[in-house]
Amino acid sequence: MGSAGMERGDSQWADLNYRYLMIAIEQVIACLKSEQVPDPEPLNPPAAIEQLCHLFELSQFERAIVLLGAAVELHGGLAALLPAIAGGPSVARPTFSLATQYLPQMHWSAFTPESPLRRWQLIELGSASTLIYSPFRINERILHFLMGNAPLDTQLLGMVTRLPTDHLLRLPPSQQQLVTEIVTLLQQASTPSIVQICGYDSATKQAIASAVCAQLGIGLLSLAANILPTDFTQLSLLQTLWEREALLGNSLLLLDCDGVADMHEGTSAASSPLNAIAYLLESCHGSMLVFSRDRRSVRKRAVFSFEVASLTALEQRQLWRQQLAEELEKGAIEPVIEKLVSHFNLSPLSIQTICAQSRSNSNHSNGTDSLPKRLWSACLSHSRPQIEELAQPIRTQASWEDLVLPDKEAQTLRTVIAQVRQRAKVYEEWGFAKTGERGLGISALFSGASGTGKTLAAEVLAHELQLDLYRVDLSSVVSKYIGETEKNLRRIFDAAEIGGAILLFDEADALFGKRSEVKDSHDRYANMEVAYLLQRMESYRGLAILTTNLKNSLDQAFLRRLRFVVQFPFPDAAQRAEIWQRVFPKSAPTAGLSFHKLAKLTIPGGNIRNIALNAAFLAAEANLPVQMSHILQAAQSEYIKLERPLTEAETKAWS
Repeated sequence: MGSAGMERGDSQWADLNYRYLMIAIEQVIACLKSEQVPDPEPLNPPAAIEQLCHLFELSQFERAIVLLGAAVELHGGLAALLPAIAGGPSVARPTFSLATQYLPQMHWSAFTPESPLRRWQLIELGSASTLIYSPFRINERILHFLMGNAPLDTQLLGMVTRLPTDHLLRLPPSQQQLVTEIVTLLQQASTPSIVQICGYDSATKQAIASAVCAQLGIGLLSLAANILPTDFTQLSLLQTLWEREALLGNSLLLLDCDGVADMHEGTSAASSPLNAIAYLLESCHGSMLVFSRDRRSVRKRAVFSFEVASLTALEQRQLWRQQLAEELEKGAIEPVIEKLVSHFNLSPLSIQTICAQSRSNSNHSNGTDSLPKRLWSACLSHSRPQIEELAQPIRTQASWEDLVLPDKEAQTLRTVIAQVRQRAKVYEEWGFAKTGERGLGISALFSGASGTGKTLAAEVLAHELQLDLYRVDLSSVVSKYIGETEKNLRRIFDAAEIGGAILLFDEADALFGKRSEVKDSHDRYANMEVAYLLQRMESYRGLAILTTNLKNSLDQAFLRRLRFVVQFPFPDAAQRAEIWQRVFPKSAPTAGLSFHKLAKLTIPGGNIRNIALNAAFLAAEANLPVQMSHILQAAQSEYIKLERPLTEAETKAWS
């Protein structure tokens, strides 16, 4: 029985193992007395001491040293025997000198730092003036192993985790195929292999790794790379204990690098865990799985990389049907499933969790929320991207009533909504996606002066589609380090892909201006950033919106690859009057407002909203309804901010 058998708590084997161990210890003590004890009856599966000898290739002499160390802990008679044999009343621990004199088949190599005893820290040395007189004790983890127990080494607590390989989630065919390929690779490899499992979804990668180990009949021992020590001595000790634990527990090593960001030029290597990761990948003795969002290179070893692709729409549809089988029998839930598949790109675990959560919430909603609504809300909550340092969520409550646009531009926005809603039908059912992903992304450019409604229009789209809206912080995305901008963009798109979030690249001309002639390496890489953005926008399954105040600054080749271009014109007098009519909520008290006169202020909707809000505060402070005098005072402040004079023509006959 291997350690996996010990973990099952086989009490009969545990009793036999303990008897076997005590007889083996008696044999070692008999050597100290120049006596003999018969061999114990062999066990099937083997006793833990024999497993230990097999795992670490111990010689008979090394086996006896381990048993001598165990005897001090488990055999009371040895404590009285040691002083008599060693010739000193203070001797409490055996020494290498004692082992060389009394234990059979002695060889000096057992004492070297490279020996299994010391290399794997099966024993621990005490201090002495010479090596031969150094006292030793058995390592606590090894003692527990010999007793048939399998606690995690205390020095690994908080860094290493045993991941479950039972109660496995049923994987869809594409991911199960990945499991089969990895299992075959590990079984057929003639030398220890490094297998990278790349992708954004950590939960799916863990499910795949657990399935691999389940098929191989082994455990899974995960080490978090983001807390690796950078001190070499500590790192080397950690590696030894981690690999030793994997051998004792018949487990596969897993180095989880998902929480570690790549290091760019100029970053201090000493403060980064990347050197520690590289060291472990280069020096590990056994096969290892590696979780990483992107592929990592290893200079001295072959690495096999597998990309965890998103589930196909068919696979997602089948998973939803499996989880909602009861609801499918009761009513027409199929359209709901189609809508969920169209907008969300979820993993098997996510779909399972969302369905369970939606059913649980039904017990607390008092029937106010239907199952489709609960499913949609759960999908939004579960798939919200973790990109707060690169993009900010925008709360969307704006509706068509808040947006004033010419009919042509408003119709274009409605067309955008229709395409987002119907993309699954057109791309999949009607077959437009069979030719490849290029050109399937729905992208739009909103151009116009500041305040003309570009961001408001994005909010309206998100509210109408019931999707999350994220404004991308370009100052966080753009990096002076070569290649870093693309990594940031990849993080944004990969994270947003799960929930079909709407991405709003505000003032995009700052990043995606006219591509320059290549005069130096920075020009070349700047053009590569634009090319990468185009490629991701064309394959992004959500809606990506770019806004610009200066449409002419954008490259024409760039514009041709966008699906929609919407020009937000400066509002004329009639449109400004309509904006003024809509800007005050119905609950806000007003008195004597002339929207015709207010429309003479030649400002766009964004500034109109600022003036209306500031005027409301002035009126509230005076405990009065909003009047023209309050708007005049607020307008004067807004014009100072705009560095423009408030002309007499704009405010004539206000009073």
